[in-house]
Amino acid sequence: MPSFGIMTAPMQVDYRDILRVWQEADAVPEIEHAWLFDHLMPIGGSPDGPAYEGWTLLSALAAQTRRLRLGLLVTSNRFRPPAMLAKIAATVDVVSGGRLEFGIGAGSRPDHPLARREYDAHGLPFHDFAHSVGSLAEACTVIRRLWTETEPFDFDGTYVQLTGAFCNPKPAQRPYPPILIGGRSSATLRVVAEHADLWNIPGGDIDDVVRRSALLDRYCAEIGRDPASITRSIHLPVSYQQPRMSREAITEAVAAGFQHIVLGLPAPYPTNVARWVADELVTASA
Repeated sequence: MPSFGIMTAPMQVDYRDILRVWQEADAVPEIEHAWLFDHLMPIGGSPDGPAYEGWTLLSALAAQTRRLRLGLLVTSNRFRPPAMLAKIAATVDVVSGGRLEFGIGAGSRPDHPLARREYDAHGLPFHDFAHSVGSLAEACTVIRRLWTETEPFDFDGTYVQLTGAFCNPKPAQRPYPPILIGGRSSATLRVVAEHADLWNIPGGDIDDVVRRSALLDRYCAEIGRDPASITRSIHLPVSYQQPRMSREAITEAVAAGFQHIVLGLPAPYPTNVARWVADELVTASA
């Protein structure tokens, strides 16, 4: 059976609104996981509206829920050095009691102007796509080593250089939290084949999604990995007014082999929206 989760974009909303939805979802067993995104400024609505920092908010929500698996869909590898990110994620996994799903990706597309501006606004470099994908692969290697190795180590990569790298405490999960990589480009899918436990792609064009999944199968075969060892995850936007369309999208995705369904909830969030998701979308799509 597929697992279902919700995604609440932490922009143009109040912290208390997100907390309410997550705590509602924590009490609804049909909803197994919950997600935030990772942007430092809004990518929709008023460009000057509120946007909460993802990992800080995730830690707060982890401390105030008990059951939900949780994560960022997905962390921008461009925002934080990988050793720092490993430390942040290990802390959240400990706070949550071992419920973190570690979502990561190459970072925002250079042709998305509202996403691009957050780099200049925060003094962050914005490298080209080849750099972003190459550094993602090295980041995954370094983060996994920091979570598992018991002695300090050096790392001299093309994009990442570390001396005496070490992470303590380790994550609560052993050997480490599941790694979810998001993206659809061919280059990113090669990183997915090598490093991911789950792969996430935005829904929309189901035919393209199926082609991307088949390409991932091919890349897994090339390196001798069983494609079935990577759980296929998809993000689907929800319509409160037209739940039938959302149910049809879920049915298509499950038929295409996607067993990890993330339902994007638009704000403002209706009262008892988690129960509505369970009744109108999860149960009704079974």
